[in-house]
Amino acid sequence: MNQLYQDNFSHMTPAWSRIFNFVADRAEGAYIYTDDGKKLLDFTSGIGVTNTGHCHPKVVEAIREQAGLFLHAQANIVVHKPMLQLIEELRKIVPPSIDSFYFANSGAEALENAVKIARAATGRQNIIVFNGSFHGRTAQTMALTTSKIGYRTGFGPLPAGIYVSPFPYAFHMNMTEEQASAYALEQLEYLLASQTAPKDTAAILIESVMGEGGYIVPPTSFMKGLREICDKHGIMLIFDEVQSGFGRTGKWFALEHFGVVPDIITAAKGIASGMPLSAVFSRTDIMKKLDVGSIGGTYGGNAVACAAGVATIRAMRDEKMLENATDKGIQLMTGLRKLQEEYPQIGDVRGKGLMVGTEFIIDGSQAKAKQLVKEIVHKAEEKGMLLLSCGTYDNTLRWIPPLNVTSEQINDGLNIFGEALKESA
Repeated sequence: MNQLYQDNFSHMTPAWSRIFNFVADRAEGAYIYTDDGKKLLDFTSGIGVTNTGHCHPKVVEAIREQAGLFLHAQANIVVHKPMLQLIEELRKIVPPSIDSFYFANSGAEALENAVKIARAATGRQNIIVFNGSFHGRTAQTMALTTSKIGYRTGFGPLPAGIYVSPFPYAFHMNMTEEQASAYALEQLEYLLASQTAPKDTAAILIESVMGEGGYIVPPTSFMKGLREICDKHGIMLIFDEVQSGFGRTGKWFALEHFGVVPDIITAAKGIASGMPLSAVFSRTDIMKKLDVGSIGGTYGGNAVACAAGVATIRAMRDEKMLENATDKGIQLMTGLRKLQEEYPQIGDVRGKGLMVGTEFIIDGSQAKAKQLVKEIVHKAEEKGMLLLSCGTYDNTLRWIPPLNVTSEQINDGLNIFGEALKESA
C-alpha cells in the first residue's frame, strides 16, 4: 500500500467498519483493481449497488453528459429533465397502480419518508416490522431495524411506536415454508390483538427479500397474507426494495415474484449504479394526503444521479440483465448446492436471481459458523474474490454479483469459494 494511503488509513473513523484493507484504484464490470495491481472478482457489488457492473459505459456517458449541463437543481425550485425522464422510465417497470414518485439520497432516507407518508395517510402512529429486518441507521430506521444489536446499542432511546413480529424464516424455525408462513401470520394477528390495535397501526413494513438479516425469501402465501390483513384493517403495506429492487432477483422488483402490490415501495442501491439516489413510490391518492413541504431535501433527485438512473434502467432493459440474473442465479445456486453435498457445514442455499445466501451451521454453534464464514471471506479475498457475510449471527455468505455477470465469472467464483471452503472447513 502506498505510504500516503497508509498514513491516512488511521484517520478514518474507527466506527466505520472495514472488512478488507486494500485501496481500490479503479473498477470495471465485475472487477475491482487495487492500487498495488491486484484484480478482484467483486461479488459484493457495493452491497447490491453496482447492479450494472462497475462503471457501465452507458451510465458513465450519461453522468459525464449531465455533469456538463446541470449538476444540481433543487427540486422545489427547478424541475430538471433527468428527473422527468427517470419518472417516465420508472412508470414502465412499477405496478400500474403506483403512479407517484419521490426522490431522496439514501435507503434510510427513503424508509424515513415511507413511514412519514404512511402515518400521514392513515392518521395512525404505529409501525410493524419483522425479526431480522434491516432498514437503516438513522434514529427512526434504527428503531425499525432488528437484524443485529450492533446497529442499535448505545443510541437509545429510539423512536417509539415500533412493534416486531416473527419473520417466516423456515430454515431457522425447522419448518416447511408453509408451516413458517402460517405461524408468522398467526403471530402477526396475535400482535394486532395484543400490542398494537389495527386502528393505531399505520403500516406493516417488510423487505421483499430479507437482506442484512440473512438473504431470506418469504413464502408467497405469507406476502399474500400480509396484503389481506392490511386490506382488512386499512393498514398501509410497505415493501422495502432497497436491496432487492432493480433486477437483483431477476425481476425489476422482488414483489413481482409474489403477485402482491404494496401501497408504498422504497428503492435505492441499484437504482443509479452507484450514484446516491433513493426513492419512494406510491399512489397519488396516498401522496395527496401529505401537507405540501412535509417531505423534501436539498439533494433529493439530484440531476446527475437521476441521469444515471435513467441510463441504468435502459442498460438493464437493452442488455437483458434481468434475464441474465435469472439464468446466472440458477447456475450459481446449482454450483453452491453441489458444494453443499460435499460440505455439510453449508446448511442452506437460498435466494432469487442473483440475491443468494449460503447459511452455515456447525454443531449448533453460531460462533463456530460465524468464524468459518469470516475465514472463508478472507481466504476468498486472498484468492481474488470479494464476498460479504450477513445474518444476525454473521453465519451466512451473501452472493451479489453484477447482473451482467458471465458464466465464466460465476464458475470462477464457485471455484474460488470451493478452494476457500476446502482450506477453512
